[in-house]
Amino acid sequence: MLQRTIGNSEAKTLQVVERVDMSHEHPLALLAEELKKLLKKDSITFMPVLSQRHPQATVVSASLVHKLYGHKLKPFLDGAEHLSEDVISVFPAAESLEQFIMALITSVCQEENADILLKKLNLYQIETKSGTLVLRWINSQLGRILGWVERVIQQEHWDPISPQQRHAGSIVEVYRIVEETVDQFFALKVPMRFTELNSLFRGIDNALQVYANLVVNDLASKEDLIPPVPVLTRYRKEAGIKAFVKKELFDARVPEPDETRPSEISVLTTPTLCVQLNTLHYAIIHLNKLEDNVWERWSSKRSQEKLIKKSIDEKSKKDTFDGSRKVINAAMDRICEYTGTKIIFWDLRVPFMDNLYKPSVSGSRVDALIEPLDLELSQLCDIVVEPLRDRIVTSLLQASLDGLLRVILDGGPSRVFIPGDAKLLEEDLEVLKEFFISGGDGLPRGVVENQVARVRHVIKLHGYETRELIEDLKSASGLEMHGGKSKLGADSKTLLRILCHRSDSEASQFLKKQYKIPKSSA
Repeated sequence: MLQRTIGNSEAKTLQVVERVDMSHEHPLALLAEELKKLLKKDSITFMPVLSQRHPQATVVSASLVHKLYGHKLKPFLDGAEHLSEDVISVFPAAESLEQFIMALITSVCQEENADILLKKLNLYQIETKSGTLVLRWINSQLGRILGWVERVIQQEHWDPISPQQRHAGSIVEVYRIVEETVDQFFALKVPMRFTELNSLFRGIDNALQVYANLVVNDLASKEDLIPPVPVLTRYRKEAGIKAFVKKELFDARVPEPDETRPSEISVLTTPTLCVQLNTLHYAIIHLNKLEDNVWERWSSKRSQEKLIKKSIDEKSKKDTFDGSRKVINAAMDRICEYTGTKIIFWDLRVPFMDNLYKPSVSGSRVDALIEPLDLELSQLCDIVVEPLRDRIVTSLLQASLDGLLRVILDGGPSRVFIPGDAKLLEEDLEVLKEFFISGGDGLPRGVVENQVARVRHVIKLHGYETRELIEDLKSASGLEMHGGKSKLGADSKTLLRILCHRSDSEASQFLKKQYKIPKSSA
């Protein structure tokens, strides 16, 4: 009797479906909705009476409806290959019917019995089938995003959008298509699992990593910007005299292009590098907003579905875009380091690398570098956005100190130092330090002090007499084999370089005898 009643109800439902205009909704979607209405009506009107004679009436009725609808749904599920309009219409309705049936069975049984009865249902597996189709759709969209990323980078000229928006337009275009995809994803009114959301996250994460890597793809190698380290030579008296006599030649000499700037190296301008840096910063900031927006919409979607099944998406939200954050930050670090190196070793190569402390410390001080350095710093601060200024200026400070170390340790045969120069070098280091602190308007004093410490130690070594340096070098060679350091706290390579630049015959003779280092030919 119960089955006959249900069969008659289903027949009536099918008659209703046949009368509906087919262009608006798929029959299976309508059938699911009508069956849900039927069950609601029966559970209120008939089931309380039937249950008095048959306690399992509601369970039998709901289970039978589930089975009958499942028979009609199966061919449709098996034939669904992509997210067509019919799929988007039928899947949510079928899922909603199944969830209602499960809730109905649970409501009339104890929890333990309900679990047993629910396991007997041959579930439609809508989420699984829907998930496969959604993943297929996501993969298609992510391929489109990657193609777009490559196109906008190829067309990018790295000009700021405006004085207020100092990032490039390509990142705006990338986020536009990403956000369009996210909107389309949440417009899919089909059942989804966390798997599909995670796939979307990973795809966007990968696209932004590709973008960041393409931004730094055209950067020349940092090593290409730095002149080759001169061969170590020892002091030769005649060379020192000639260097002093020819000071005017050093001041007036302009390096040949082939000598210092290989034509095959393409060096980006400082404004271009600054815009790239701003663009990656925009990418990070916008990424946080995108992440919050997606999680908020996902939570809203899940709560609206009111699923009985426990969701497994209670997962950490902190690492959603970790990959792209790391890659973007690494790209920003690389641009900062490259920019500082370019300014000191490329743009300021003549005043810094070629002329500083030639032919003597007293004859060419750091003061001459401050004006060109200030011009470069001003350009950086005019273009780079405020949150990145300390980061890029710190890189310029580090490169300046690298340049200073290069001059006083690997300055070539035409640079010589005496212990008395240490005081002047210390004064120059203070000038450089105060330039970057800028009376409190620049970098924090503690940051600058930490950076200059490594140079201050080398300058201090320059102040020792030759005999002390030689003795320390002898002891350092043995101590380093056991992981120790010399009395002066220096390694043998540093001590050796200081002696190579020491303008006295004692150092020269020691280097000749112990290390077979040739005389300077400067």
